[in-house]
Amino acid sequence: MSNLAYKSEREDYEIINGKVYMMARPGIRHDRIQGNIRRAFDNYLKGKTCQAFGEVDVFLSDDDNFIPDAMIVCNPDIVEEKGIYGVPDLVVEILSKSTAVKDKMDKFIAYEKYGVKEYWIVDPFIKSVEVYHLVDGRFVRNNVYQLYTEEEFNDLTDEQKSLAKSDIKVSLYDDFYVNINDVFERVK
Repeated sequence: MSNLAYKSEREDYEIINGKVYMMARPGIRHDRIQGNIRRAFDNYLKGKTCQAFGEVDVFLSDDDNFIPDAMIVCNPDIVEEKGIYGVPDLVVEILSKSTAVKDKMDKFIAYEKYGVKEYWIVDPFIKSVEVYHLVDGRFVRNNVYQLYTEEEFNDLTDEQKSLAKSDIKVSLYDDFYVNINDVFERVK
């Protein structure tokens, strides 16, 4: 019997490489970041083909069933009532101390393998977003966006200031940007 048959609506777990991992419920910081990203995605995508989702099952295979924190899906044929049955176009994972290794290693490899076009790794502790784009079947880091306090920004060198960008470019549309300040709004 498939691993997918055991999932109940009240359990939160992921299947990574055929192994089941129970998931802890996210805290307030995580929830705020997820909500902020989802709101930015929803606002931009209103009236467009692509849709934003948050914490919905993604069934990549019997051995890989994830619950990303946020995602964008442009193929409506893979959206079903119980989840996404196929590959999202953009996936966001928000790190926690218990999931960071899986998000940066196992899920990174799986998202790359299945062909996710863009992968964001959000670090709520240092307030950064790493953006990876799929290029020739491999993830290539496009940029790292960091939220700075005014004091931290003033301490940067001129070169560092010139490299610090606040608008995260979403590769799915030419004019789609998410501001780093919006990602971490009300996050302490």
